[in-house]
Amino acid sequence: MASEDIEDIRRVLAICFRDGETLGALDIERIISFDMEWVGPDEAEKVVQALIGKGWLTGEEDALTPTVSLTGVQSPLGWFPRPSRLLHPVHPEQQQPLSNTRDDSKPLPKASVPVSNHTSLHTSDSKDPRAKLTQRLAKFISKSSEISLDEVERRAKRKQQALGYVSTWMCLALVAREQNLSMKEITDALATR
Repeated sequence: MASEDIEDIRRVLAICFRDGETLGALDIERIISFDMEWVGPDEAEKVVQALIGKGWLTGEEDALTPTVSLTGVQSPLGWFPRPSRLLHPVHPEQQQPLSNTRDDSKPLPKASVPVSNHTSLHTSDSKDPRAKLTQRLAKFISKSSEISLDEVERRAKRKQQALGYVSTWMCLALVAREQNLSMKEITDALATR
């Protein structure tokens, strides 16, 4: 139970601190309440104060950093923490603390975010069979929505950069949804038989 509590908090911190920068308490509150919608805005302040109180975060209110290593932390697609684990966090006793004498010129370790850095939607080295369909899907969306193929790919890449934990084909499906295309056709195109 405690290990799940710890992993939930590590995932939350990895998502909040994915850029490796220090964050103010208000920034963390905004991320967990408005951006991620894990808790309501009224509870977000309590969460941040609880994380500080239990030793998960350290520093000044406008420059907080995690006290645990976030290297290798991954969150499954659609994952979200239990609000009770955020409001009443456990101590991070099982984690290796980051050195307090850290050189400030070095960024904090970034969470391992499976973001594809492909230069094009045409390449796919994924084991997911849907990855091979991305170019065909992009062309279908372009033709159906009357948007240029380059624009469809640009929008999908932008979504992938913003979401981080999502595949290219899912980003294309989101672009199709924005264009009010029939999602039945999109899901049929992505079906792997």
